[in-house]
Amino acid sequence: MEVRFYRVPDLVADLEMAWKEDKLIKFKNTDLIILDEMGYVPFSTEGAELFIQLISDWYEQKILIITSNLEFSQWNRIFADSRLTAALVDRVIHHAHILNFTGDSFRITHL
Repeated sequence: MEVRFYRVPDLVADLEMAWKEDKLIKFKNTDLIILDEMGYVPFSTEGAELFIQLISDWYEQKILIITSNLEFSQWNRIFADSRLTAALVDRVIHHAHILNFTGDSFRITHL
């Protein structure tokens, strides 16, 4: 199984750069994609649109693991367009297994 790991802000920056250079980032042979830190940094409108398009392309084609400290209702803070955000959340939660961890962070409790 081909696996790729990305911090979401880095992936969005790569998408924006590739778009400006008229190049595509290829994920053809990738089966599992881990997207970490969703929601730490808001995106530009262009970056958000590129990211949402990528998630739409992966919909029902790839296995996604997404980590976020934000509830889905707060994703509007990182994506400029609420309509596109709703479409993204719809694709992400369809067929999803959502794990919600509560309590203190492991890092904070083991300093």
